[in-house]
Amino acid sequence: MFIQTEATPNPATLKFLPGRTVLENGTLELREADHAAAQSPLAERLFGISGVSGVFFGSDFITVTKNGGEWQQLKPMILGAIMEHYMSGAPIMAVGSTEQSDGDEFFEPADAETVATIKDLIETRVRPAVANDGGDITFRGFKDGVVYLNMKGACSGCPSSTATLRHGIQNLLRHFVPDVTEVRPM
Repeated sequence: MFIQTEATPNPATLKFLPGRTVLENGTLELREADHAAAQSPLAERLFGISGVSGVFFGSDFITVTKNGGEWQQLKPMILGAIMEHYMSGAPIMAVGSTEQSDGDEFFEPADAETVATIKDLIETRVRPAVANDGGDITFRGFKDGVVYLNMKGACSGCPSSTATLRHGIQNLLRHFVPDVTEVRPM
């Protein structure tokens, strides 16, 4: 098994590409080792590595966030853990667990058409680019011209995420949806 790695814009996060499907549907972000065991045997294994503070599963990638240590020391241990997991044949998700839901969306019924356009733009233009950087971004709400988004994986806590929101996503949405005045993280 050959696992590729890619740097992300977030220096504390590295993207691992195992060359096979990670999650069939949705994404899963874990920020605490306590929740990892109940959700995913692979995440539990990764949190067992000293210095790992976050695990994110996408469709075909895994991003790992560190809170200490150097990638030179952590990367071989993470690669070993991912490889051992796949070789064991164990599932990615624990029995009975599901991918994450971001919770309820909020917007006024009168804004349904605007929200549909915003969601389409996020789904077709923003999410693929963000996934390339090892993260995910999802719509949470729209109120008084402000779009609220949830940033996950490499995007969560990334130094450039504010610039991505303000200059990239906000400008895109304002161009196509005049009702949008601002984009904020949630």
